[in-house]
Amino acid sequence: MGDEAARATAFEVVVSIINYRTADMTLACVQSVLLQIGHLNAHVVVVDNESNDGSVEKIEAWIAAQPNGAPVSLIRSADNSGFSGGHNQVVSAFSSKFYFVLNSDAVLRDDCVDHLLKQAQIQPKVGLFAPRLEGEDAQVQTSCFRNPTPVSELIRAAQTGHVTRLFSRYDQPLSMPPVATDIGWASFAAIMIRREVIESIGLMDEGFFLYFEDTDYCIAAARAGWSIAYVEPARVVHFRGGSAPVKKLGAAGKRLPAYYYASRTRLFYKAYGWHGLVAANLLWHVGRSIAAARVLVGGSYPRAVASEARDIWTNFRTPLGDRMGGGRT
Repeated sequence: MGDEAARATAFEVVVSIINYRTADMTLACVQSVLLQIGHLNAHVVVVDNESNDGSVEKIEAWIAAQPNGAPVSLIRSADNSGFSGGHNQVVSAFSSKFYFVLNSDAVLRDDCVDHLLKQAQIQPKVGLFAPRLEGEDAQVQTSCFRNPTPVSELIRAAQTGHVTRLFSRYDQPLSMPPVATDIGWASFAAIMIRREVIESIGLMDEGFFLYFEDTDYCIAAARAGWSIAYVEPARVVHFRGGSAPVKKLGAAGKRLPAYYYASRTRLFYKAYGWHGLVAANLLWHVGRSIAAARVLVGGSYPRAVASEARDIWTNFRTPLGDRMGGGRT
């Protein structure tokens, strides 16, 4: 099926994958999907987010070389449209009952797509379906969370057990598998979205370049009456950090990109307004003061990410402004 015919077809599921300088990883992801969708009216769409490293040509050549063709299309984005922008291009171009948003640093296991679709049939009132994310060692990854709040910023900054226990109902990470009613948002490293959700709340907010767009979208879906289901039999191996440096930088205590904090600011402002954003930042500073006080009782001072005390104020004056964080001081 050619690209023009595919765009005109109504599919049961369209799998959306963004490539940004991860051609080999992206192709491994695509191949894992193709192994599962041969019996379905399904299609895979790869969006190259202006990699400019030869990977788009590599992916294009791979698609062309498949015997008898493959249900895979390639979109060359005119610019690096970010996570939201890339996946929005797929939703806008291809009609489907379900859209399976999938990171390029992931591969599917154990009839993942079938398990998700089966759950969607069982739970027609649920709008988003989150598979089990796991590492190469099959150890489960935390992928479902409570919604972030100003108090969760206190917990995050304090990194102190007593604080976490005291405010446990605001602590974001959930035990896996999670209690369904506790899920505020789920990682969009792998998520299946019902078309009716998109029809009711629209596409993902492209004001987020990278990070927090999944949280924002889940909050919007919940406000429209849609819930999230965790589908444990549906398994996805998530290698993490294929094209984004934030987790690696954070683990090393190095300064994070401005766009990360621009997205954080946007999220808190959209969810809680300007006063909520102020409260989140101030409680973060309270948390760091608590962390520092641990030294007074013989404890260690948890390392902070470089410049975070300053960077959380990125775009503070214009919370819905430059998504790349041009307002960072």
